[in-house]
Amino acid sequence: MVDTRPFLPVSSSDGSNPSEPLANRCKTMKMRLSIFFGLLVVGLFAALLTSNVTENEHGSLASSTTAKPEPLRRVSRGPGAGVSEKSNWLFGRDDENGVAFPWNNSMLSWQRTAFHFQPERNWMNDPNGPLFYKGWYHFFYQYNPHAPVWGDIVWGHAVSKDLIHWLHLPLAMVADKTYDKSGVWTGSATFLPNGKIVMLYTGSDAQAVQVQNLAYPADHSDPLLINWVKFTGNPVLVPPPGILSKDFRDPTTAWLTSEGKWRFAIGSKINKTGIALVYDTKDFITYEKLDGLLRAVDGTGMWECVDFFPVSKTEENGLDTSVNGPDVKHVMKVSLDDDKNDYYAIGTYHEKNASFIPDDPTIDVGIGLRYDYGVYYAAKTFYDQNKNRRVLWGWIKESDSEAADVKKGWASVQSIPRTILLDQKTGTHLLQWPVEEIDSLRLNSYEFNQVKVQAGSVVPLEVGPATQLDILAEFEIDKEALEKATGSNVTFSCSSSGGTVERGALGPFGLLVLADDSLSEQTPVYFYIAKGSDGNLKTFFCNDQSRSSEASDVKKQVYGSMVPVVEGENLSLRVLVDHSIIESFAQGGRTVITSRVYPTKAIYGAAKLFLFNNATEAGVSASLRIWQMNSAFIRPFPNLDNKSQ
Repeated sequence: MVDTRPFLPVSSSDGSNPSEPLANRCKTMKMRLSIFFGLLVVGLFAALLTSNVTENEHGSLASSTTAKPEPLRRVSRGPGAGVSEKSNWLFGRDDENGVAFPWNNSMLSWQRTAFHFQPERNWMNDPNGPLFYKGWYHFFYQYNPHAPVWGDIVWGHAVSKDLIHWLHLPLAMVADKTYDKSGVWTGSATFLPNGKIVMLYTGSDAQAVQVQNLAYPADHSDPLLINWVKFTGNPVLVPPPGILSKDFRDPTTAWLTSEGKWRFAIGSKINKTGIALVYDTKDFITYEKLDGLLRAVDGTGMWECVDFFPVSKTEENGLDTSVNGPDVKHVMKVSLDDDKNDYYAIGTYHEKNASFIPDDPTIDVGIGLRYDYGVYYAAKTFYDQNKNRRVLWGWIKESDSEAADVKKGWASVQSIPRTILLDQKTGTHLLQWPVEEIDSLRLNSYEFNQVKVQAGSVVPLEVGPATQLDILAEFEIDKEALEKATGSNVTFSCSSSGGTVERGALGPFGLLVLADDSLSEQTPVYFYIAKGSDGNLKTFFCNDQSRSSEASDVKKQVYGSMVPVVEGENLSLRVLVDHSIIESFAQGGRTVITSRVYPTKAIYGAAKLFLFNNATEAGVSASLRIWQMNSAFIRPFPNLDNKSQ
């Protein structure tokens, strides 16, 4: 039998303010006074130069004087501690020669999202231990309470009734023990049969060794789970022989075996081979490392944030992590430290030897399909027993400079939570879709039916400000043009193409989001159909950031991948626009792209929406329904001392 005895509360982290801020370098009073008066004079002079601030025709504030660009400084954050690079190097090895764009407060304020989760300030990265408990959705996350850059990582905590409106709670766990002194890193929650919760998480100890630790709620009767206890026997696991001290992290949610043991995986590597170690436990206190590996793939490097869960082959609902059987497939997902993308494979789990075998080895874990082809990492699912669904969270990184993040005072957001299912039409892909609760934010709607978009044309869509939108669109391409188009042996790729300026007979066509009237700034979300020399069609779903911003210190890439289109389907997409985030879903979520964009003109009332067709031959017709989106309430929990259940 599984040991479900309650753990003794012996070492709690009460969510109070974490460790003291880093001490400033000592300065003499004379030096401080000199600096103060020097800055005062400079500030007065700057105020005179920049006092002419006007409101432009679109209602946004803009300074009439442009600040002198500052050089960007290259700073590495993360690898020294044994995790992936968290600092955004925009210009590769020449970062130090880059120049910061002179962002003003109006531009930076616009970038903050309206309905995506983010803390009030500072840095956030991986989602941790999401769960539903006593009427509340809980979200924990990697958080730096001191600055908008990676470092001093603790666990932030927020709760929601609907996955959309969030209330911030005190920090759940801080770096206050020797075994997590260098950081309280990623972990996962597991429900015991008696309804109690255990949390396994990685701690970076005082010597930066990655160890696994156990924590649990101090009071299971508290629906908010405010206080957490760290087990006195921590660490419960250390790197085994053959595993380096900085290559052992991110335990998965545990699942029950037929023998009544709990089993979970931990990411690691051996040389350049990514691996998932497997452990069994009866009580989460003592552990047995199994001889085999859940999976290993050559050349993929360090595996972070491993996730492992079942999906139904026959039903459109989620499954508890412990479910297995003939009507079940398993999904293995890894975050590759080397390229900072999330990959998944669908296959079969063999309990006897604790191994996962992909259905198609050519698209194995780390070399095949991705959750998201944009800026999306460290994703984590949980089984939502409240609505019988599996919900996916993912960290949306920044694509601007660290200097801009410091100026605006925050960095990173979380994706809209997504349901995740096996695509029963293809059997090869997962389907991701925004949780249904996001629809509650829809306001005014606009419908456009059978809009004809000729080759080489752009059509404006009058929907008002296009900063917060939910867009559903279907496209039909001219069938005669499909048949007449000449096939080619040339291989198309979204990322290596020239974006929407690369014209073909059958594409690109789609939407221009966050575009200004002159189209000097625009972010196309689009389809491209390539016809092979054998006459077969391949459809690609792409996102082109190359003209998304006139700023110099922003990454501008073309993202995307091929998307399967089942016979009889029209091309369809859904796009959520929320200020500096664009989440795009093609063909019901078979292929997904998340982008961070930082326009300087297409903001506030100047942000517009267009249809476009840059194909050379085929015309398309588009039908759309578009909603303006309300803002979510994301704020501190009110009257926390007098909270009610």
